[in-house]
Amino acid sequence: MRYLITGGCGFIGSHLTETLLKSGNQVTILDNLTTGRIGNIQHVESHPDLKLLVGSITDEELVHEAIRDCDAVYHFASAVGVRLIMDQPVESINTIVTGTQIVLKFANRYRKPILLTSTSEVYGKSQSVPFDEDGDRLEGPTTKHRWAYACAKALDEFIAMAYWKTTSLPVIVVRLFNTVGPRQTGQYGMVIPNFVQQAIQDGPLRVHGDGKQTRCFCHVADIVSGLEQLMHCKAAYGQVVNLGSTEEISMHALAQRIVERVGSKSTIELVPYQQVFGDGFEDMLRRVPKITKVNQLIGWKPQRNLANIIDDVAAQFRS
Repeated sequence: MRYLITGGCGFIGSHLTETLLKSGNQVTILDNLTTGRIGNIQHVESHPDLKLLVGSITDEELVHEAIRDCDAVYHFASAVGVRLIMDQPVESINTIVTGTQIVLKFANRYRKPILLTSTSEVYGKSQSVPFDEDGDRLEGPTTKHRWAYACAKALDEFIAMAYWKTTSLPVIVVRLFNTVGPRQTGQYGMVIPNFVQQAIQDGPLRVHGDGKQTRCFCHVADIVSGLEQLMHCKAAYGQVVNLGSTEEISMHALAQRIVERVGSKSTIELVPYQQVFGDGFEDMLRRVPKITKVNQLIGWKPQRNLANIIDDVAAQFRS
């Protein structure tokens, strides 16, 4: 098959590119290299079945041509991480919403199956843990930029579901929970790469807030496996599907686990949210997915645990 991956030079997109090429497929990447890196695909850049288009998903002519010539679309291109949203709110919201509108428009014109990646952020401050795809969402006020990302990605989902309802466009929305693994950087606030790099250097691990907030981390290889299978699952069309690990850990415990795992002498420091993000920042206490639906659809569940993730990220930094 011929796949288009928007944002294919990014962390997850590059792993998916590698997997699809190994399976004998043709892949076109569309990436403006704002957060994606050529280094992520350097090892496959010369592959005869890979085509790289450097450009933006807001470039309608470029997106039109790319979608017309493919068989299916993985839409990853987006603003990445809460830190980027806080620093560049206007550019980030425009990239997310406008880009997705353009991609969906041309996917619909040519009737190409599309998998749109969303985020666990859309659940907002909901306390109905574990998060169910059909559960209610609870977001903060529009005066707090923290919630702009969640709102923009939720709007992406609404648009995608509108195409499914009105034109039966074969679209799948996948809400990704914290995905980690080799090639991920801590540049946009990704916690495990930051902690592992600091621990290897025996520097202090800075935990935001009181460290009691919990998250679940899933290895990128497991996520890619789920994404690859979902694209070919017709029962998933018109569905919103969680994809992530259910292994929950607090940020303070995560820092301790990483220090122990890499044999570090690092200390752990608690840093107020205000010092990192400015006044009025809000965070979720828990973020845990319910993965019953994806298990029923494709029999998927994570095969790697947190120790595997830490080891793989540490190996990357040490190399």
